[in-house]
Amino acid sequence: MSRPPKWRCVGHLPRVNFFLPAGVPAAVLEEVYLTVEEAEAVRLKDLKGLEQEQCAQQMRISRPTFHRVLEGARRKLADALLNGKAIRIQGGNFELALRRFRCNHDGYEWQVPFETLIANPPQNCPNCHSPDILPVPPIGPGWGRGRRWQGGRGQIRR
Repeated sequence: MSRPPKWRCVGHLPRVNFFLPAGVPAAVLEEVYLTVEEAEAVRLKDLKGLEQEQCAQQMRISRPTFHRVLEGARRKLADALLNGKAIRIQGGNFELALRRFRCNHDGYEWQVPFETLIANPPQNCPNCHSPDILPVPPIGPGWGRGRRWQGGRGQIRR
């Protein structure tokens, strides 16, 4: 039985999650799916210009794993750009670096860092100790509501 994949820490969700070539009807386009952690790898390495070791540390994964994620992302982006395919960013095996939670009992909001969320997710409100808590969904177009991101495995852990 294989080991489940480790959660990857993502610092920022993309503001836009769908791109398509100009002048081509969306109905006839093939799509390439880029996971959120693949988009984060491209952001850290290619946009911010960090070294792979620094990128891997920020995503809380090993350098070889970061390299595999980055290579997969670059292969998908090259396929989309050179073959005229749409790019959709969704899903993956990730959690945000900081996750906000809200208590439905008293409205209290607080942040939980990645390491705490993975090791010991909150069960009760730290203010009133009510178990009626929910994660606050990230802000941005196309990033679903509730416990799952649209169409992917990048769900909120409880």
